[in-house]
Amino acid sequence: MGILTSLLRSATWWNGQTLNTQLFTWRKGTKVGEDAQGNIYYRNADDSKRWVIFNGEAEASRISPDWHGWLHRTWDETPEDKPLVHKAWEKPHQENLTGTPLAYAPAGSIRREHPKDRGDYEAWSPE
Repeated sequence: MGILTSLLRSATWWNGQTLNTQLFTWRKGTKVGEDAQGNIYYRNADDSKRWVIFNGEAEASRISPDWHGWLHRTWDETPEDKPLVHKAWEKPHQENLTGTPLAYAPAGSIRREHPKDRGDYEAWSPE
């Protein structure tokens, strides 16, 4: 691990866990499970704290509803101990893609078509 990576980890949470979170997890954390995306879930000895260490970008919508319920104490059992029953019509969990290149863009959206390629658009120019 390079010096720059170490400095970033010590001060920023979006580059993975901070140094303090890593130390706290190492000293007090008990691993309770891992989801399909590689996020790892922990709790402390008396179960007064529950947290997740993200695998990659720290984006809350990447947590599946199963683990979200455990993190927020909707239920006490982890999805590994007692998996949720999913209906056949339920779609699989997908993170929020707003602001990414994969976000939904309807037909005619300027995100799909460049304005110069559209026949119904004329750019304004000051004269």
